[in-house]
Amino acid sequence: MREREVLVRFRPSGAETYVLPGTRLVEAAAEAGVLIDVPCGGEGLCGACRVIIRTGACEPTAIERERLSDEELACGWRLACQSAVCGPTEVEVPRGASAADHQIFVDAPGHVRPADDPPVRKRYVELPPPTRGDDAPDAARLERALGVGPLDISLPLLCELPTRLRENGFRGTAVLADQTGAALASPAVLLDFEAGNTESDAYAVAVDLGTTTLVGELLDLRTGQQRAVVSRLNPQTRFGDDVVSRIVHVRQHPDGLTELRDVIRSAIAEIIGELCAQAGVSRNRVYEATVAGNTTMQQLFCGVDPSPLGEMPFVPAVGHAVRCAAAELGLPIHPRGIAYVMPVIGGFVGGDTVAGLLATGMADGDGPVLFVDIGTNGEIALLAKGQLVAASTAAGPAFEGARISCGMRGATGAIEKVVVDGCVRINVIGDVAPVGLCGSGLIDVAAELLRHGLLTSQGRLKTPDELGVEGDSPIVAETKIGTAPDRRHDRPNVPVDLARRIQLHEGQVSFLLADGAETADGRPIVLTQRDLRELQLATGAIRAGIAILLHRVGLKSTDLAHVLVGGGFGNFIRRNNAQRIGLLPGQVERSRIRYLGNTSLAGARLSALSQSARCTAERLARRTEHVDLSSDPAFAREFAEAMIFPEEAPSPKPHYAHEPDGNPPRH
Repeated sequence: MREREVLVRFRPSGAETYVLPGTRLVEAAAEAGVLIDVPCGGEGLCGACRVIIRTGACEPTAIERERLSDEELACGWRLACQSAVCGPTEVEVPRGASAADHQIFVDAPGHVRPADDPPVRKRYVELPPPTRGDDAPDAARLERALGVGPLDISLPLLCELPTRLRENGFRGTAVLADQTGAALASPAVLLDFEAGNTESDAYAVAVDLGTTTLVGELLDLRTGQQRAVVSRLNPQTRFGDDVVSRIVHVRQHPDGLTELRDVIRSAIAEIIGELCAQAGVSRNRVYEATVAGNTTMQQLFCGVDPSPLGEMPFVPAVGHAVRCAAAELGLPIHPRGIAYVMPVIGGFVGGDTVAGLLATGMADGDGPVLFVDIGTNGEIALLAKGQLVAASTAAGPAFEGARISCGMRGATGAIEKVVVDGCVRINVIGDVAPVGLCGSGLIDVAAELLRHGLLTSQGRLKTPDELGVEGDSPIVAETKIGTAPDRRHDRPNVPVDLARRIQLHEGQVSFLLADGAETADGRPIVLTQRDLRELQLATGAIRAGIAILLHRVGLKSTDLAHVLVGGGFGNFIRRNNAQRIGLLPGQVERSRIRYLGNTSLAGARLSALSQSARCTAERLARRTEHVDLSSDPAFAREFAEAMIFPEEAPSPKPHYAHEPDGNPPRH
């Protein structure tokens, strides 16, 4: 049953979202892209998530009455982890409550701190014209005014420099880039000399080069602020929905590499065009582009044959970052703009993992800390006893919506949340009629089916007969709590609305999420037995990889101080449901699990804004030990065991329909 959603608006950002009534404010904030810090894990113990409800405040909870004074409650103060949405609401997030104000792992999109060492910088200068007593060359005169050593000036720009200086009265803005990306002391490159003072117009692009999804950001190099963001499906999916199939395509087709290279470059070029159009910025004011992706994706983007990655011992072409002219990669930014492609660790553990390590800052902590980037390739990194180990596992694109019959990415029309509290309730991104199911909703459905006994631990969806429901009977909407008739002693008692959604769809046992009358295109949205198998494969691969890394450093999941979860699929996944299906370790207290959103993009953003971040990325890539799961004799056994869903919920705590979980932003 799709319930009417209500609007929640956040100040001062102006971000807004539509959510189901009863949704906790911390969750609504996350869906709107507003990170609210909950150090206590949403238990209402620390009071750090204090916000002011300007309109639409609900009655305070018992915990809020304990933590807040009567005067504060009367003024609208609430705890975001406790207060629920009961109608249209306007929330003010004061400074200090936002995770961006004191986030220890990663900054939120749009709240990046400006760096004091950007790879590209601008300086307005006024030069004294040449005289008989001062006949220094034009380039030397410019170097003297800038206070830098010898400038590296390309021949085409050198040919134009004398005319530009004289036409503009020896005044203008020098666009400088670091030569190596390693230190400010390196020889500087003069990218351009622009008329007038253009210091305020300096931009960079950061790109998350995902196997299934591409995301780009336009960043202001002076302030670090996000000016625009664009996402879309990776067009390479038509050649295969995982990196192995794309490697095979390159091997089997003479023009395969060129095809894959050209479509990804064209897609990123279109993203750059959209970013500039959104922000009203000229492409000639974009001076650099930073790209982070897994090893295969980065090599395909650079036009490097990935074939060696398809055979033992899975060797990448290069480990350090690739820095070249953006024009060489077909990026339509400033004609002399620079491209920076993140360093890789080894095998399939690529620049997206390095970007995640950089964004989380976990390597600077004491540990033990587990980092999991959930996507088509599940990247896992573990810090323990000063040692960093990382591995990549082929999770498949289920979390991105691919290979799921009703799957889609986390965009308008996607069912992103499913709650069962007597009847099935769904939350749709954009508060529109549903079109499909994204990754977060997929996890929710599986967890609820397990929780209510409709899905076995082996991943088998029970048949209508087992539940005492006719397979072709129509769905009858229920608004009250009820149970299906217990016709046999071994049949579970389940809510009527839940049981009657079990159907035979195109010959498969399936679960109906929305019938044709509810959807945008008139077609029912169903989750099939085959879909659940895809989820098992994806979950099992990540779960087995985590087990191998923990064993390698001699730890158990209960030893983990933090579990950090990255990944851009969907817009919100709930910890209790991720643990229920075994995607995350069930023995870890939920307060130790933190969702950080798209850490690949966050790391690319930091590298676009800071030379020191690039240096750190290089050190992280060389410091981290690559673990090849395919060569580990225990992996097959661990994977087989991980394919089985946990028998019981990991926590004795009751399940709440709107648990205050995780905080990643929506794209």
